[in-house]
Amino acid sequence: MEMEMKGNSSQPLTCNNGSERIDPYGFERRHDFESYKEMMNEYVSVLNRRSMRWSKLLQEKPHVEKNLTVKRYVRKGVPNEHRARIWMAASGAQEQLESNPGYYQSLLTMEHDGKLKETIQTDMHRTFPDNVLFRGGEPSLQSALYNVLLAYGHHNKDVGYCQGMNFIAGYLMIITKDEEKSFWLMDALLGRMLPDFYSPAMLGLKTDQEVLGELVKAKAPAVGQLMAQYPGIWTLVVSRWFICLYIDILPIETVLRVWDCLFYEGSKVLFRVALTLIIHHQPEILRARSLCDVCECFKQITSGAFTLDCHTFMQKIFTEPGSLSMSTIDKLRDKCRQRILEEESGRP
Repeated sequence: MEMEMKGNSSQPLTCNNGSERIDPYGFERRHDFESYKEMMNEYVSVLNRRSMRWSKLLQEKPHVEKNLTVKRYVRKGVPNEHRARIWMAASGAQEQLESNPGYYQSLLTMEHDGKLKETIQTDMHRTFPDNVLFRGGEPSLQSALYNVLLAYGHHNKDVGYCQGMNFIAGYLMIITKDEEKSFWLMDALLGRMLPDFYSPAMLGLKTDQEVLGELVKAKAPAVGQLMAQYPGIWTLVVSRWFICLYIDILPIETVLRVWDCLFYEGSKVLFRVALTLIIHHQPEILRARSLCDVCECFKQITSGAFTLDCHTFMQKIFTEPGSLSMSTIDKLRDKCRQRILEEESGRP
């Protein structure tokens, strides 16, 4: 049985002899293949419409500009065949690539740090073992992924390499199939959009977890009150959401739609997603009676029909949390960062 996917996914969704159930991105879907296939059968008509509109827009304006029309198009989803191009243009990665010809290759040909190589190599077999594109043998994206991570480690010595980056680079490779583009998109994400998320102290990540806590207090006060009973709770329940940019947390179609908006609108999108999950599932969260209950609930709320239906979910993230400006987030970041630094230095 083979079901042809059009528009957003150029590869077919396959099921061979009932055993191999692979989505258009190379992931095996043993447990949720039927529900995924059902969702994609409905979603494919949306993808085809979006694909036609994007093709028309890009024919009329081959140079991707940032304006309200493009923003609206991005929020409704970028077809897979245009994703690499839109991500590169919207994030500034294309500009960096063109301004630095030969730079990526020069990073690969330089003398490499032995410890960096070893650390990256250790994570290779852990990167998407359920994806046929990352298995050994040919063709495999594994060696390309290794190159991207090695080059980035030398490019950004403050970060080097830390766990989680392999999954981000892996997703970028799945979409771009291009090492250099993936490298510059990593630079846009880790160097500009999410600075200090992956540095040894992870101050950016710690700060944004606390910012989410402040936003929850304002937008879902009952949940904020519950969470306040458990010091350090936000690190427990959302650090993986943020560090992996929702990879392995949300279904892949949903993650890619989130990333469309992340590359175009910046890091506030991560908060919109988290707030939508929390606000939408307030009743379940408020039934929690212990720390274990809360942690289990936060695992459960990221799966199921609500997050699988990526088109409806993306509409919700721009309505359910209400207004959320970058200036609000910046103010909260300043406040939370200061608080963390004071706590870590032992000052009252």
